[in-house]
Amino acid sequence: MATVADIKKGAEQKMSSSIDALKNALSRVRTGRANPALLDTVHVDYYGSSLPISQVANLSLLDARTIGVAPWEKGMGPVIEKAIRESDLGLNPASQGDLIRVPMPPMTEERRKELTKVVRGEGEHAKVAVRNLRRDANEAVKKLLKDKEISEDDDRRSQEDIQKLTDKYVAEIDKLVSTKEADIMEV
Repeated sequence: MATVADIKKGAEQKMSSSIDALKNALSRVRTGRANPALLDTVHVDYYGSSLPISQVANLSLLDARTIGVAPWEKGMGPVIEKAIRESDLGLNPASQGDLIRVPMPPMTEERRKELTKVVRGEGEHAKVAVRNLRRDANEAVKKLLKDKEISEDDDRRSQEDIQKLTDKYVAEIDKLVSTKEADIMEV
């Protein structure tokens, strides 16, 4: 049978996973700087299979605003270039010999505002996930109380602890979102 400590530990692990998922989602939102992770969502046709670019080429930063893509095979250059151009990222790659340069276009004020909305939305999803985990943990503790495995004092203490955990993770989400917004709005 699960104990209060097990319930708290499980809730904390899941809340931590929500934070990791948020960090991952935020890393895909474009700031003014180049980031090879931006191309993670782009897939290329490789002998009939759809593979992420990172599995057919080396991705590197050439400078703060340019990603370098070096295909591992000679014939893959045009295929990779086409995949990047046709993605919804609004990028315009250019070949230079074996290297494909992907410059980051400067972002307009309007685009920056759109991206901050996307970031806030991601933050809101993460908060909802954390609150759902709080609810699940509280229900599990209530069940222990109902089954008379813990006292009412233990129940109240546990709910306070779970709320503190929730507050901690919600504050971390707010911090991540505001940091990302600042990155986006930075010209």
